[in-house]
Amino acid sequence: MTYSEVITDRILSLCKEKKITVNKLATLAGIKQSTLENIVKGNTKSPGLRTLHRIAIGFNMKLSEFLSIDAFDNEMLEDE
Repeated sequence: MTYSEVITDRILSLCKEKKITVNKLATLAGIKQSTLENIVKGNTKSPGLRTLHRIAIGFNMKLSEFLSIDAFDNEMLEDE
């Protein structure tokens, strides 16, 4: 699994958990829908820290909560 796949999985699972669409998340995060869609589709391989922070805010989370993913701790992830 790659870093971008882990981020994509996290975004999609949180959207499902919170019952919001990716487009609604973009609005809540204050980022362009195309930016978030590119991350989810894997077109953006390394989203910036500022973008990840805004996504976390869209989920009403701290960045550290958003990035608290078992895959980061338990797996050796592949580079893009």
